[in-house]
Amino acid sequence: MIRKAVEADCMSLTALSIQVWLHTYATEGVSDDLAREALSTFTPAYFQSLIADSDYRLLVDVDGDNLLGYILLDLDSRCAEENYGGVEVDTLYVQEHFHGRGIGRALLDHAIETVGARLWLTAWAGNVRALAFYNSYGFVDVGITWHEFEEQKYENRILALQRR
Repeated sequence: MIRKAVEADCMSLTALSIQVWLHTYATEGVSDDLAREALSTFTPAYFQSLIADSDYRLLVDVDGDNLLGYILLDLDSRCAEENYGGVEVDTLYVQEHFHGRGIGRALLDHAIETVGARLWLTAWAGNVRALAFYNSYGFVDVGITWHEFEEQKYENRILALQRR
């Protein structure tokens, strides 16, 4: 079931985010810089602030009391690719145990119903699985941007939805 996130979801959102984030980016093990990034970003207070902020929509996919995935939409973010507007898919995370069950697609479909089909996002260039998923959904590569932390730069691709 997909619904708006509520404050009671914040602890589960934190745990799921750290799990997915580390699985995605800590491909050579968990270094101090990756641990700091994950633990300083994904906190219950972070998710509480997003739920309270009218510039964001946070939708969760739950099965009973269990969080399976979520999508965070940033209604006020500007795309670095100047000729593309719309709403940013800031984060789309599905716990790995539930990959391949249509949860990511359902969350994107629900996002389109909520904010419209003009969606864009950034994805780490090294996340081949995510890039293939977004491509199969109808996103196309429209540019490049960089994610920086701990004095390191990581290439991200800018993807824009071209279907519907």
